[in-house]
Amino acid sequence: MLDGNPRLNLASFVTTWMEPECDKLMMDSINKNYVDMDEYPVTTELQNRCVNMIAHLFNAPLKDGETAVGVGTVGSSEAIMLAGLAFKRKWQNKMKAQGKPYDKPNIVTGANVQVCWEKFARYFEVELKEVKLSDGYYVMNPEKAVEMVDENTICVAAILGSTLNGEFEDVKKLNDLLIVKNKETGWDTPIHVDAASGGFIAPFLYPELEWDFRLPLVKSINVSGHKYGLVYAGIGWVIWRNKEDLPDELIFHINYLGADQPTFTLNFSKGSSQVIAQYYQLIRLGYEGYKNVMENCQENARVLREGLEKTGRFNIVSKDIGVPLVAFSLKDNHKHNEFEISETLRRFGWIVPAYTMPPDAQHITVLRVVIREDFSRTLAERLVIDIVKVLHELDSLPARVNAKLAVAEEKAAASGVDIVHHKTDREWELEVAEAWKKFVTDKKKNKTSGVC
Repeated sequence: MLDGNPRLNLASFVTTWMEPECDKLMMDSINKNYVDMDEYPVTTELQNRCVNMIAHLFNAPLKDGETAVGVGTVGSSEAIMLAGLAFKRKWQNKMKAQGKPYDKPNIVTGANVQVCWEKFARYFEVELKEVKLSDGYYVMNPEKAVEMVDENTICVAAILGSTLNGEFEDVKKLNDLLIVKNKETGWDTPIHVDAASGGFIAPFLYPELEWDFRLPLVKSINVSGHKYGLVYAGIGWVIWRNKEDLPDELIFHINYLGADQPTFTLNFSKGSSQVIAQYYQLIRLGYEGYKNVMENCQENARVLREGLEKTGRFNIVSKDIGVPLVAFSLKDNHKHNEFEISETLRRFGWIVPAYTMPPDAQHITVLRVVIREDFSRTLAERLVIDIVKVLHELDSLPARVNAKLAVAEEKAAASGVDIVHHKTDREWELEVAEAWKKFVTDKKKNKTSGVC
């Protein structure tokens, strides 16, 4: 009851609304264990169909009748862990075959990556080499990234939809630069695309944008089904270009559930509901349905952005091409800052995060509103109205304080008291100590016995 309203949680990319029919479908399948493939063969088939559909959406080079290589996960965090492990093992096998050290692997990525990349690096002992951001450029710079690549780089991770401002990184340019470097050095450094947010957006809004398996160095892609895949929290996907990109030794085979079952996950038991819900959405909406939803989100983001621009108080940090969100910062934050706006908006029910950018742009603070399927144009217009109210309220705070000080000064002047007296640190300490003594004494006097 005391939690925030999920529909007004504009901090999250995660889906907060699905059709009632899908709600019922998820409840009907909530008691099925995803890993019991022999007991629930149809659920397994639905997962395989989802993998194939998503692989085709990402232009995987599949032959007629060829099955895509991929797996459903709890979310993009697990998907990234699995993809990272595949890269690490392939790199280790290559270095062993060449008789070279294989104990210092690294990944090159931007400082704008999601925390799951830092988790992977720490948990699986891989150095994370981050390309620093700069003022006005809040994604990974491809040239700087390629400069940081060395013989121990297991992959370069590009982000399709930065968490900070929704911007797509230039995967095509990264691919072209990396091809040249690989040719010069004899290395074969690959690319992983973290499309957690943008994987279900780019194919529908920007079909001509080359970021996926159309680029030869892209070996794996992860995407969150529970973000713009339009499913409740708990489903992600990782797709590999072909079987050679997923080392066989990472796949386990079990038979104690009734038949030989291959498994490549960090988790084991989990519910089937999200997988079934993902299949429902893919079939229910189809290409045109997803395109309509994404275009609507894009239009509502435009309405919100224009409304904020009309106030004349904000700089828009997000880009037109990218995830449908609006990231913005105050033009003048001397009187009050973005954190105060975020805090005050909660009184209206809105959850709008404020945060600082990563190094070397940490002096920039932004507010971010994520536009999901259930965020309507009416809500966008209402949010602008409430933000304007908050600005007016915060603007009046200094005036209220100054007015009280003026009244106090007038009273002091009339009574001949010097209001400008500055207390020493010792005087403040004594005053605070006396106040606490009085507080404790009064509490003891007023203490009563009884049941609370």
